[in-house]
Amino acid sequence: MGVLDIVPAGVVTGKNLYKLFDYAREHKFAIPAINCTSTSTVNAALEAARDIKSPIIIQFSNGGAAYVAGKGLSNKNQEAAIIGAVAGAQYVRTVATAYGIPVVIHSDHCAKKLLPWFDGMLAADEEYFKAHGEPLFSSHMLDLSEESKEENIEVCLKYLERMAKINCWLEMEIGITGGEEDGVNNEDVDNASLYTQPEDIYEIYSKFSEITENFSIAAAFGNVHGVYAPGNVKLHPELLAKHQAFVAEQIGSSNPKPVFFVFHGGSGSSKDEINTAVNAGGAVKMNVDTDTQWAYWTGLRDFYKKNQDYLQTQVGNPEGEGKPNKKYYDPRVFIRSAELTMKQRVEEACQDLGNVNVL
Repeated sequence: MGVLDIVPAGVVTGKNLYKLFDYAREHKFAIPAINCTSTSTVNAALEAARDIKSPIIIQFSNGGAAYVAGKGLSNKNQEAAIIGAVAGAQYVRTVATAYGIPVVIHSDHCAKKLLPWFDGMLAADEEYFKAHGEPLFSSHMLDLSEESKEENIEVCLKYLERMAKINCWLEMEIGITGGEEDGVNNEDVDNASLYTQPEDIYEIYSKFSEITENFSIAAAFGNVHGVYAPGNVKLHPELLAKHQAFVAEQIGSSNPKPVFFVFHGGSGSSKDEINTAVNAGGAVKMNVDTDTQWAYWTGLRDFYKKNQDYLQTQVGNPEGEGKPNKKYYDPRVFIRSAELTMKQRVEEACQDLGNVNVL
């Protein structure tokens, strides 16, 4: 039995999303969440997942969503970010089924100052639910890890009650992911904040479970956004297994991994660290952003290096002064090169997470 025996191809939400994550946890693989900023990057991720027979998560950060809408739009009151996220989600819904794979549409880190963005997306979810019986997005992330634990949980619970009514999944973060990404800089946070305590995980799990089962926790175990030199990041993914054991004992569960965990700051992590987080820790999702950005750029860079003599003028190249160069500067050509190198990196992420040939 594979994933497509339990959930359909196309965008999955609600019970189907739970089934997907539960299947991944049981079979010890995780699904990469690829930060996308355009239809091109979305297509690269979907193509990669299709070709290796894997489910995939397409996610939009706040800045990425604003970029989807267009840098020429004002983002006052998060208007561009809302428009871009909704437009991105609608695009994914339009093409996902054609790729023949289960697809999760997710919004990435939403800090307290960005809550108007969250509200706008949730309003779009509720409107879509009225018409189609499911939310526009599969899931959203609230990142209130910079606030007190009490405020973090209180705000998440408020939103979770609202989201449960439309079968929308909530991912929350407890403990801080270090480093810098998408305008959020946590490079100087206290080291203790980078490691979540098991008692916190249990408190979240017990309170959230009273409302719905559709939630996951991004617990900090030294995670850092971005790519840093070896030795600068002290990851301890083995902590996830200890958190699972603690929660299972507290609730008397026969399931040794009752929590759905999320691995943030995955770029540059070793394969052993990823394996520990997934197999022992029960992580079902890992964010991938920095590495796919680099892969996309690599395709553009290599295309230019290979064809630079054809990219200096519209007409005239080594084959003759009158020879046209349109087939080299056509965006569909050089952007396709970027898509292919990004596609390779997405496939690598799936392989690292055991998410290959699982359909």
